[in-house]
Amino acid sequence: MKPPPGRAPLATLLSTCVLALALVVTASAVTALVRGPHQVTSATRQGGHWVNTWTGMPQLTEVGNLPPAPFTGERSVLADTTLRQTVRVTVGAHRLRLRFSNAYGDTALPLTSVTVALPVGGRAGVGAIVPGSLHRVTFSGRAAAVVPVGAQVVSDPVDFELAPGSNLTVTAYTAQGQPDLALTSHPGSRTTSYLASGDRTEDPDLTGATTVDHWYLLSDVEVLAPAATRAVAVLGDSLTDGRGSTTNGNDRWPDQFFDRLQSRAGTSDIAVLNQAAGGNRVLNDGLGPNVLARLDRDVLSRSGVSWLILFEGVNDIGTAAATPQAQQAVADDLIAAYRQIVVRAHAQGIRVYGATLLPFGGNAYDDGGGVREAARQRVNAWIRGQGHFDAVIDFDRVVRDPADPSRLRADLQVGDWLHLNPTGYGALAAAVPAGLFGTS
Repeated sequence: MKPPPGRAPLATLLSTCVLALALVVTASAVTALVRGPHQVTSATRQGGHWVNTWTGMPQLTEVGNLPPAPFTGERSVLADTTLRQTVRVTVGAHRLRLRFSNAYGDTALPLTSVTVALPVGGRAGVGAIVPGSLHRVTFSGRAAAVVPVGAQVVSDPVDFELAPGSNLTVTAYTAQGQPDLALTSHPGSRTTSYLASGDRTEDPDLTGATTVDHWYLLSDVEVLAPAATRAVAVLGDSLTDGRGSTTNGNDRWPDQFFDRLQSRAGTSDIAVLNQAAGGNRVLNDGLGPNVLARLDRDVLSRSGVSWLILFEGVNDIGTAAATPQAQQAVADDLIAAYRQIVVRAHAQGIRVYGATLLPFGGNAYDDGGGVREAARQRVNAWIRGQGHFDAVIDFDRVVRDPADPSRLRADLQVGDWLHLNPTGYGALAAAVPAGLFGTS
């Protein structure tokens, strides 16, 4: 029998109500999943965005850079360990989030609890924090997180007042630790970190802790910033990672370059991201993956990057055989790689600035016959050539010895005729035209 006109059967009404309720619940759940805890703010509605303000290039920890006993065991590392680290951010904000990397782990990495705070005195490499500045960090609303093999995890946003160029303390506790010895880290931190047994993430001072000059697990700090805030990433080797700079001094050349940007009204909203590692190469893996392999991870996928400074290649020349054939090949391959990097960065709207390679006369890379030096000169001539990069930064010109251009100036190098001292790094920082990154 048909129902009377204008009236639906009870089953139809019930089905309609259930469907409507399901749609509302589903929409709410999807909205919650997309937003995450505290993610939608007035800043994002008004055009704010997340920008990386600090990075430490992840790499596999060599045996000699693993945490000392008892924090490294026979089959695991950082078990029942609190790790307190300081990093110097570049641009500041009122809200931040963290990224932890398990890029090189063979097993999942469980994080038990994480906090952020301000270090005492605002200094790098200290184990004490400012009372009242500590905030707990959560991941999808939970204190703990598991970082899958080869992956990273992003924390929930944390309301935290962070001044430009300030130091931030990040403390993590790993109850289980990394259940293998394949630990992800950035060994060349030039910053002191602290290791202690038990969960001491909320302790005001890690008294009695063991100190190491390495960073572990933490790979990024991001801030929620106005739409105009952007970042410049630097791809480099130990000359950018800061070999020869001051431990806890933050006087690598990217640090000093950031200080210059901060002093100018037109560039004070630009973050500087140091994506370098000692021993790194453009063409082949060395300490860390080669530049062609890590470009997407370390630059193209970083938040807010608009510019890239490419300052790498000396290790490729220095580790290739000192024969005309080998050096011809490595120079050709470097030039081809630079072209690839420019194409890939331009595809993401990123401008690329090429920096010339520094001399190494007197270092072990110097073959005595000038074969490697000839390759360096050829590569630099190409970098300086018209139209290859969006701009050229001639680092070679500012630190080479005018009396012997195959060598560094004696007063700017650290003693090995390859790496610079803080004054030398200051010369590099001063050579970068700030106008390339904003308006004065």
